[in-house]
Amino acid sequence: MRFVVTGGGTGGHIYPALAIAKGLKDRHPEAEVLYIGTARGMEADIVPKEGFSFKGIAAAGLERRLSLKNLLVLWQAGKGFIQAGRIIRTWRPDIVIGTGGYVCGPVVMSAVLMGIPTLIHEQNAFPGITNRILSLFVNRVAVTFAGSEKYFKNQDKLTLTGLPVRPQVLEVDRLSGLKKLGLEGSRFLLLSFGGSRGARTINKAMVEVIKMYAGVPGMKILHVTGSLGHAEFLDDLAAAGIDLVKADNVMIVSYLYNMQDALAAADLVISRAGAATLAELTVLGIPSILIPYPYASENHQEFNARALEKESAAVVVLDRSLNGKILCRKISDLLNDPDGLSAMASSSRKIGKRDALEDIIDCVDELVLKRKK
Repeated sequence: MRFVVTGGGTGGHIYPALAIAKGLKDRHPEAEVLYIGTARGMEADIVPKEGFSFKGIAAAGLERRLSLKNLLVLWQAGKGFIQAGRIIRTWRPDIVIGTGGYVCGPVVMSAVLMGIPTLIHEQNAFPGITNRILSLFVNRVAVTFAGSEKYFKNQDKLTLTGLPVRPQVLEVDRLSGLKKLGLEGSRFLLLSFGGSRGARTINKAMVEVIKMYAGVPGMKILHVTGSLGHAEFLDDLAAAGIDLVKADNVMIVSYLYNMQDALAAADLVISRAGAATLAELTVLGIPSILIPYPYASENHQEFNARALEKESAAVVVLDRSLNGKILCRKISDLLNDPDGLSAMASSSRKIGKRDALEDIIDCVDELVLKRKK
């Protein structure tokens, strides 16, 4: 069998596509998988390093306002459509799978016009424009969040699968996570992070949180500043009179390579609301305080966060409202209500889809089998 996987522009589209590609190879070791992405996008560097064949095409996203640049974008889209058509016609895949981003448009539509089965996966609670358009033409739509179905017209095409999480996240338990981090198992662990580059508003608010809980018995704080904000954060701590040598219950790092260990050990997480992060939080059943990134396309992070809030799995604080006092109060409210915190953890776990990858591959196999009949 031959599979084409496509998705690009951001890690939010690329990593789910890679997870699906790996899942296809695990279930069908003899299969060939080709990844089609943007020639100059992140995927052009990431995908080959993961061991998959890669072909790049021209693609770009339309600006959400009238501009001369959109004329160039349309020209590139047409060029990308021709390139995608040539690749698919030559490679002759059994199915094409897309995970979003503007590169998906020409690739998936080329397959549709050639009568090749197609499936798209939507990561966010509010679907991106590319996937909303493609959903009108593809054979199957897999979604991550319950409630996102209302944004698609053809309900009979939809399957709620969840978002595949990294295998490492499912392989670590709390005790081993604590041990790898060198932490005591009896303490409550508050984990906070804002992404690999960091989130300045979260960093600023966490200064007040650390000041409040520094040296408090039974509490451990692990804060990941991000690479760009680390020095500024340490300066802010010093300006606030916080001595990290004396505050032995506080751990500050710029980046955490073994995030799976920290997640396994965490009792409460403070973070942004990217789909991949929320998939990991819910599959582990971790309650959270979510601060959606305010500049995400189509404000999709707030939609993601609200989906968890609706199920009582998370507390949402908008970035524009965030400050140290508010964050301290939210944390304090949760710590003073252990039963409520436990209920949040249960709600989070109920949302989690541990079998998301298997369910997506099942959908792929069904479409391939149907075509062969």
